[in-house]
Amino acid sequence: MYQIDFNHPVHVHFMGIGGISMSGLAKILWEEGFTISGSDTKPSPLTEMLSAMGAKIYYGQRASNLNGDIDLAVYTGAVHTDNPEYVAALEMGIPLLSRGELLGQIMRNYDLPIAVSGTHGKTTTTSMIAEILLKADTDPTLSIGGILKSIGGNIRVGHSGYFVTEACEYTNSFLNFFPKVGIILNVGEDHLDFFKDIHDIRRSFHRFAALLPQDGVLIVNGEIPAVDVILQDLPCRVVTYGSDSRFDYWPREISYDEKGCASFLLGKKSPKGTDQGSLPEDLRISLGVPGEHNIYNAMAAVAFADRFSIDPSAVCQALAGFHGTDRRFEYKGVVRGATLIDDYAHHPEEITATLRAAAKYPHRSIWCVFQPHTYTRTKAFMEEFAKALTLADHVILTDIYPARETDDLGISSRDLQQKVLQLGTDCHYFSSFEETENFLLENAVPNDLLITMGAGDVVNIGNSLLTR
Repeated sequence: MYQIDFNHPVHVHFMGIGGISMSGLAKILWEEGFTISGSDTKPSPLTEMLSAMGAKIYYGQRASNLNGDIDLAVYTGAVHTDNPEYVAALEMGIPLLSRGELLGQIMRNYDLPIAVSGTHGKTTTTSMIAEILLKADTDPTLSIGGILKSIGGNIRVGHSGYFVTEACEYTNSFLNFFPKVGIILNVGEDHLDFFKDIHDIRRSFHRFAALLPQDGVLIVNGEIPAVDVILQDLPCRVVTYGSDSRFDYWPREISYDEKGCASFLLGKKSPKGTDQGSLPEDLRISLGVPGEHNIYNAMAAVAFADRFSIDPSAVCQALAGFHGTDRRFEYKGVVRGATLIDDYAHHPEEITATLRAAAKYPHRSIWCVFQPHTYTRTKAFMEEFAKALTLADHVILTDIYPARETDDLGISSRDLQQKVLQLGTDCHYFSSFEETENFLLENAVPNDLLITMGAGDVVNIGNSLLTR
C-alpha cells in the first residue's frame, strides 16, 4: 500500500474533493506542502476554499482530469470502479487509496493519533476533545465531521503530535487507521446495507479496538451491551466510563440548567501505578450543550483529558464554552416567535436523545420535521423510528432522502406516518419542502420549538423559514 510521508510531499488527486472529509484531508496535505488537485460534480464553499488556497479543482469527473504529474489518487466510497477517473488512474499506474486508507496513512505522521468511534456522538465528542486540546494550547491537528465554530471549519492543521479524528465504522473504514488512543462511545445497529447484524458490527468494533498497540489506550463506554465481545484479548490498556462507580469514570450529582445543559461532579477511580491523572475527583463540570447523552460524550472526553494530564481549568472552560457543531442541536433563529433548532439525528437512538434534550429546553410544543435517511435504514428501523418520534408533540415527515441508494424497497414516508399515527402522535406528511414550510407558518405559535432533523437536506426548510 502507498505510504504518505510528510517529509516527501507529492501531487495527490482527490476524486470527490468537495466532501467534508475529503476536503479536510486535502487541506491537511496542502498545509504540509503537497500539491493538490481534485474533482467534484459542482462548486461548493469547500471546493471554492480549496481553489482559493491554490488547489486545481475540476467540475465533472473525466479521465482527462488526470495527468502524468499525479503521484497518488484518492477516492470516496461514492466512486465506483467504472468511474472514468478511477479507470484512468488504473490505466496510468497511479497508486490508489480510499479516503479511509489515506486518513490512516496521515495518522502515522503524528505521535498521538486519537480516533473517536461509535454509532452516535462522534462529531460532538471529537469536537469536545478538540476544544479541550485547543484550550490547553497543545496546537493539535483536527479532522472533524462537522463545522466547529472555534476553528471556522472542520479542519485545523497544528504543529504538535496531537491528531484527533472521527473513526467511522461504515464499510469498515476505521480498520485502516493507526490510533494510539481509541474511543468507543456506543455500538448499535446501523448501516445494515453493509453489516449483516449487530454481531457483525460488534466484531468490527473489536477489530478496531485491536488496532491499538500495547502502549495505547482504549476509552470505552462500559455500558455498551455485550461489551466483553469488543474488549476480549486486547493488547492495550482499557479505561471505562459509565453511569456509576462500577466504571473508571462516572458523573455524580447531575443537574440541568434552564436550557437542559448538565452540570455534574466528576467521579473517578485512581488508575493503577503512580499516574493519578490530572483531574481531581469532585471536579465540577458544566456543559454548554443540552441533553443527558452529552454527559456521556463529555465523560469520554474527560477520561481522555485525565489520562493525558490536561489542565483541569482547560477541561472545564472548554466544555462550558462548547455549544455544539453545525447541525447538532444548532440554534438557527426565531420564526414568528417559535425557536428553530436543526439537528443531524437520523437513527432512532439519535432521535430519542435529541428529543429528550428538547424536552428540557424551553418550549410550548415540540414540532419535529423529520427527513428519513436512506430506504435501507428506514425499512430496518420503521418501528423504532415511529416510537422515537412520539417524543415530539407534532411530527412532520418529508420524503425519504435516498443518499447513495436507488432502490426504494417498496416503502415511503407515508408508511412511517401511519406507524406514528397508530402510536397516538399527531403526524403529517408533505411531498414538498414548500408545503411543509407553509404548514408550519400556519400552525406553529410563539414559544413552540421547531426542530428540523435528518442527515439530508432538511436543513433547507429551516433556512427558508428564516427568510419568510
